[in-house]
Amino acid sequence: MSVQEHKQQAPASVRCAVLTVSDTRTPETDKSGKIMKESLINAGFSVEEYWIVKDDYTEIQRIIRDADQDAAIEALLINGGTGITFRDTTYEAVSAMLDKELPGFGELFRYLSYEKDIGPAAMLSRAVAGVRGTTAIFSTPGSSGAVKLAMASLIVPELAHVIREINKDRRQ
Repeated sequence: MSVQEHKQQAPASVRCAVLTVSDTRTPETDKSGKIMKESLINAGFSVEEYWIVKDDYTEIQRIIRDADQDAAIEALLINGGTGITFRDTTYEAVSAMLDKELPGFGELFRYLSYEKDIGPAAMLSRAVAGVRGTTAIFSTPGSSGAVKLAMASLIVPELAHVIREINKDRRQ
């Protein structure tokens, strides 16, 4: 089957959750979380849950575990905490929870960031994606520009296809 045939078999909608990792953002000031939610809804997907948590390894992993165990959530989108400062723990928390990593997501995100936006500073991003159980997980930097780029160029165009691939063996 071709990629186009796969996409034709993908679900029309995906049930999502959004997690913002930040020590300072609130629901009122969370521009990146808002961009994620609006991008998903505009694409015909649903947002079932929305959280903001401090950059805390254990708390991030708790949310990942909860999302994976919630049948109403097929994809968890995370923004924030992917940098290289001491406080940035999202990459480590997410990576340790993945059953399967999608290395192409981080590679493509850094490439697009390099080409379109920030040049060689793109190497500082530790965007990561993968699958835990039956849940797709995408983790992006917290800047609104990074979230817009990831959503428009990578996540929204492929999310339904990713969900189709995760579940295709379960339908047979």
